[in-house]
Amino acid sequence: MLSRSSFTALAVGVCAVYVAHTCWVMYGIVYTRPCPEGGSAACVWPYLARRPKLQLSVYTTTRSNIGAESNIDLVLNVEDFDIESKFERTVNVSVPKKTRNNGTLYAYIFLHHAGILPWHDGKQVHIVSPLTTYMVPKPEEINLLTGESTTQQIEAEKQTSALDEPVSHWRSRLTLNVMVEDFVFDGSSLPADVHRYMKMIQLGKTVHYLPILFIDQLSNRVKDLMVINRSTTELPLTVSYDKISLGKLRFWIHMQDAVYSLQQFGFSEKDADEVKGIFVDTNLYFLALTFFVAAFHLLFDFLAFKNDISFWKKKRSMIGMSTKAVLWRCFSTVVIFLFLLDEQTSLLVLIPAGIGAVIELWKVKKALKMTIKWQGIRPKIQFGASNDSEKKTEEYDTQAMKYLSYLLYPLCIGGAAYSLLNVKYKSWYSWLINSFVNGVYAFGFLFMLPQLFVNYKMKSVAHLPWKAFTYKAFNTFIDDIFAFIITMPTSHRLACFRDDVVFLVYLYQRWLYPVDKSRVNEYGESYEEKPKKKAHRE
Repeated sequence: MLSRSSFTALAVGVCAVYVAHTCWVMYGIVYTRPCPEGGSAACVWPYLARRPKLQLSVYTTTRSNIGAESNIDLVLNVEDFDIESKFERTVNVSVPKKTRNNGTLYAYIFLHHAGILPWHDGKQVHIVSPLTTYMVPKPEEINLLTGESTTQQIEAEKQTSALDEPVSHWRSRLTLNVMVEDFVFDGSSLPADVHRYMKMIQLGKTVHYLPILFIDQLSNRVKDLMVINRSTTELPLTVSYDKISLGKLRFWIHMQDAVYSLQQFGFSEKDADEVKGIFVDTNLYFLALTFFVAAFHLLFDFLAFKNDISFWKKKRSMIGMSTKAVLWRCFSTVVIFLFLLDEQTSLLVLIPAGIGAVIELWKVKKALKMTIKWQGIRPKIQFGASNDSEKKTEEYDTQAMKYLSYLLYPLCIGGAAYSLLNVKYKSWYSWLINSFVNGVYAFGFLFMLPQLFVNYKMKSVAHLPWKAFTYKAFNTFIDDIFAFIITMPTSHRLACFRDDVVFLVYLYQRWLYPVDKSRVNEYGESYEEKPKKKAHRE
């Protein structure tokens, strides 16, 4: 059996190896070996180095393959296209009847020589992207008392269709990139990720690759989707362009492949969208820092859960511990988990919250000394007895809760009534969960006061699980960073900063009440009560 210290060292070592491996993989992605000098026969040269005059054309069609100019619509034509200049233009696209009946509409993007039609240009490059997708529409929110909808008009199709039935949505953004570096590739070791986007031609004795055209699928966000109705004849399409470096292009290709793999493994469109948001809405340098921070977040999560479980597994007495604070922490954790589930929050946030809720339920069982015995198919729950010291702690605990209830209950009830009158919800269940969770987030820190009050009365903090607290504190500071990166409800984001204040108060009490070996520690024993080791016999 590994000792606790060696197990922690092993976990830290695994984390360090993971970080080092991630650094090596990231270096392999962003760094591409150029063609060596003197190896011109195997080199692949950039066609853009010739500075050709280019034109950008965007067509739409309901067919996945086109061979001629028929049955296609030109929606954007950029003559004298400058690959170095970014732009953004919004055009109106005609929606064919086939697309309005849940069909697919494709965008064909051509980069070709100016003055020549794309299908007459042997050196053109093109890429195809669907402008429609299928997704379950967001449930409509109404005022539960008046029945008033968030929208003034509700289409007949939306009233008759089931909420869990996917419908056709319009992708209102199309983001294009061209790799602009005059990079000379080594033909014998072309990167596989870029190779599938390359089109090569022979010019004399040398091989050239045509401009690398890329569609940034990570920029297609759920918030930009629009429901396609049968009465819709035109929809807006925002076409944006920006140049891209080779390193960022390779990184973006890998990220798009990773998101696609998540969807193949069963991630919903919304879960994949949360991952996209991490990459698209965040500065790349800050994103690189996030990768390392996320590794340490997983490590501290694991160590916090491990030490918390170890602490409560060995806990034999509730002396100095606020039972009501444990009960409240369990209730609030379960409510937060249900709230995040109702809001369809990212799995990156939901899974740790679910694990935490299970651990809190187990801690309540330990705190109340509950035992469950089965009498046939009927369970019988028994509670253990408390000693005099535990009863004294419960007295302090009850005294703190008495004063706290005068403030807490009116605030929670008033907040729930206000939200019922002024805020729209999907259902009564959604209102109930939101009312509970708003009370938890807004006033949850008040329920830490009973434990602080018990610490004050006993003039001790030795009974608290400080190892688990330390790891959780590190994670709280990391959560402050993730609060700006991962999409989550605003109330959950504010709660991350609230936890910082709570931990600082605990640190102040730890400084105020220094360690006394006569006091009871977190395992219900004192140093002075430990049996002395027998003298060694010669």
